[in-house]
Order: sequence, then C-alpha cells, then structure tokens
Amino acid sequence: MRYAQGGGLTDERRAFREKLRMQAAERFRQGDENTVIARDLRVSVRSVQRWRKAWSQDGSRALASKGPASLPLLSDELFAVLERELAKGPVAHGWPDQTWTLSRIKTLIGRRFHKSYTVQGVAVLLKRHGWTCQVPARRAIERDENLVAGWVKETWPQVEGPWRRSTPGSSSRTKPDSR
Repeated sequence: MRYAQGGGLTDERRAFREKLRMQAAERFRQGDENTVIARDLRVSVRSVQRWRKAWSQDGSRALASKGPASLPLLSDELFAVLERELAKGPVAHGWPDQTWTLSRIKTLIGRRFHKSYTVQGVAVLLKRHGWTCQVPARRAIERDENLVAGWVKETWPQVEGPWRRSTPGSSSRTKPDSR
C-alpha cells in the first residue's frame, strides 16, 4: 500500500488492521468462504485471498503485524535537540531573517544530525510531534481591532468583488454570454 505524503500507519491503525487479519484467521479455521469474510470484515476479497495464502503456509503468526515499515530517522531524543535548535531561531543558524521554512529545517537537520529528509518528510516529522505551520504564539502589539473590523467591512467587499453577475448569463461554453 502506498501513502501519498510519505506517511504510514499509526500504531493504533496498525493494531486495528492486525486485529482484522486475526479475525480472518479465525474464520479460515471455521472454513468460511473468502467472499463472506471480505464482506463481513469490509475488506477486499483480494486481501482475504492474500491473508488465506499466508495463513495456510505459516499459520496466524504470518498475519501478525511486522511493525512500522521504517523507523523515523530522528529519535525522540534527537527531536528534542532539534526543538532546542529551532528555539534559537534561524538567525542563530546563519539565515538573514527570523522565518523558519521547511527547507531551512531540512538543511538544519542535515547540518546538525547528518540525516537526509525530504521537505515533505520534514513536514510529516513536525506534524507527528505536534508542530503546526504559521500559528503565531500571540497577536502583534500593533494590531488595532477597530481598524481590522473596518477594513473587513469596507475594503474587503470591494477587493473581493460581487458574487453574482448583474446580468443573466449562459451555462454554455461556446456562447459569449458565459464568459
């Protein structure tokens, strides 16, 4: 199975799938058909066929979870070190401004730990440890709520434009009215 963003199964999801396979193994012992098992467990018939083949060769232990496909490159201890480095700020690591980007964090990981991550891998790593993107810790001191409310009420509708046409149009792509 492929995971689009380089992620994988969580421990809970892996345990859930192993439980399904073990339920299927019990049904194999009872002599149930693949299609019935697939329908009852809400999985594909092909998955049940693969499980039955593995079960017939090695028994229930063949259906046990083998753990995560790969271990994370940074352990929890190393991630704690990374968090301390991130707290120092980008300027302390040679960048001209105080903005952390995924590519900068990727570079920092490479320099500090000699580990290679992709930009998407850095995003997954940070998300796994509870980090979010672009969430300020506090509001700017200079922020004036009255000015913001006035801008939203007066300026934004002019920038956004009207929602509907003032004249009826056509849904046809070939008629000029639809443009």
